[in-house]
Amino acid sequence: MASTIVEIPQAVLETFARSEEYHNSFLLHPDGGSEQALKHSAENGLPPIAVSGSQGKLLKLVALTMGAKRVLEVGTLGGYSTICLAQGLPEDGEVITLEISEAHAKVARENLVKAGIRNARVVVGDANESLRGLPTEEPFDLIFVDADKKSYPHYFLEAKRLVRKRGVIIIDNVVQKGRVADESFSCRPNPSKVVYPDDSSVEGVRTLLRMLKEDKEVEATTIATADEKGYDGFMYAIKL
Repeated sequence: MASTIVEIPQAVLETFARSEEYHNSFLLHPDGGSEQALKHSAENGLPPIAVSGSQGKLLKLVALTMGAKRVLEVGTLGGYSTICLAQGLPEDGEVITLEISEAHAKVARENLVKAGIRNARVVVGDANESLRGLPTEEPFDLIFVDADKKSYPHYFLEAKRLVRKRGVIIIDNVVQKGRVADESFSCRPNPSKVVYPDDSSVEGVRTLLRMLKEDKEVEATTIATADEKGYDGFMYAIKL
C-alpha cells in the first residue's frame, strides 16, 4: 500500500536529535580522529551528509562481530565512515573505499592519516567501473554502499558478486524521509536538494527493492532510523 509523505514537524526532529544525543552520551566515546575528520571535511566544503555517530559505531560493531578482514566501501566522501569501518578491523585487515571526486578523496586521505588509519585505501574513479575491475578471488566480508542512489541496483549486483558467502551488504539511505514508499513522489519535485537531488534517488531504491523481492541469493531487511536529519534507514543484507 502506498503512503503519502507528511513532513516531520521541527519539534519532532528536535525530539529525534535529543534522543540520539542522550543515547550517544552513554554509548559513544570521544574519538579525536573521527571528530577531526568531520571538522576537516566541513572546512574543505564537503556536504554534511556523512553517517551519524551512532551509525558509524554500528558499522564498526558489525565489522567486529563478523571478524571482518576485508571491507569494501562505495562512497568515501571525507572518510568518516571509512574510519569507523577500519576501527573494526584487525591490524592485517583492509578497507578499500571508492570515491568519484578527487577533491573528496584528497580530504579523505588527509583525514585517514590524521586518525592514524593505515589499513584503508582510497580508489578514485567512477564506482561502476571500479567495481567491475575488482576480482572475486579475494571476496569481501562486508560491503557498505553510500553513494549515488540511482546506481544502487548496479552497486548491489556488484556487491553480491564481490562479497563472500554469508557476507554482509549494508546500503544507506533507503527510506529517504518516506519518499521511497510514496508512489506519488515521482510526480513532485524534491523540496530538499542536498541529499536527494532528484527522483532518480528514489527510483534507484525502488528498483533495488523490486530486485530483492525476487532474489533468492540474499536475505535482507530495512532498518529505519530517526535523528536530527529526519527519517531514513539502511538495508542489511546477507548473501546466502
